[in-house]
Amino acid sequence: MPVQAFEKQNLAAQLIYMSLSVLILTKNEEQDLPGCLKSVAWCDDVHVFDSLSTDRTCEIAENGGAKITSRKFDNWSAHQNWGLANIPFKHPWVLYIDADERVSEGLRTHALAAAKADAPESAFRLRRRDFYGNGVWLKHAQISPFYLRLFRPSKMRYERLVNPVSIVDGPIGNIEGFLDHYPFSKGVGFWLERHIKYADLEARTIMENRAKQDSFSLMKAFTATDFTEKRFHQKELFYRLPFRPLIKLFYMFFLRRAFLDGRAGCTYAVLQSIYEYFIVLKQRELENRQSETRV
Repeated sequence: MPVQAFEKQNLAAQLIYMSLSVLILTKNEEQDLPGCLKSVAWCDDVHVFDSLSTDRTCEIAENGGAKITSRKFDNWSAHQNWGLANIPFKHPWVLYIDADERVSEGLRTHALAAAKADAPESAFRLRRRDFYGNGVWLKHAQISPFYLRLFRPSKMRYERLVNPVSIVDGPIGNIEGFLDHYPFSKGVGFWLERHIKYADLEARTIMENRAKQDSFSLMKAFTATDFTEKRFHQKELFYRLPFRPLIKLFYMFFLRRAFLDGRAGCTYAVLQSIYEYFIVLKQRELENRQSETRV
């Protein structure tokens, strides 16, 4: 049997026993959503979780056969947790993606193979490839390529206002294949505008964590065996360092070797350091407001 025919037959067999739904978060994603839906056209239960879009996002989702749930966005963790608790998924496993992401054929195959009703895992970690523009893979400049995106919704919850931490109840596995991400699909200006908003939420999270004084563990930042837990504490440690924007630029250029990705990698490294400076500025604003309130 030819290889191509065998692959089609194998995919057909996987689809018969499908136990995987797809969840796509959207807000005014008429540009990116068509390509995203095309990459998951093999799934028979695609849900678009929309934050009251004012463009053609919902029309495109409906025409693409997706089920639409609408809710006003409040913050990332609350929004995601609400979706997992209230959206009526057909299957026991959910593959969660954003509109500017694409499920590769390899990821599709491995996700369908892993998402079995009797699987012992509660979630699977997969690898994401970030691209600059439409074609340059930020292989070295990308900060964190591994994400928990395939999971049982009843076993997953999120914490933090932005860049949420995934908390899984149960064992975690790993799957092959790539989730392709195009964060600059709407241009650098849109990326900057979005990250100014992210910076505000990050600054608020930093202030909240410092007020609690018990959420950060230096030991766990280096010794935690769980990847997600370790990343959380490392992130909090980083926020306590002086000259963070310069440290991040040094880290990306010389430790992650972003320059190996060419001009795209160097540009991305600079943008990430600028984003870090946005957080510093937002944090100072909040601290000043608190000081004024006390006076």
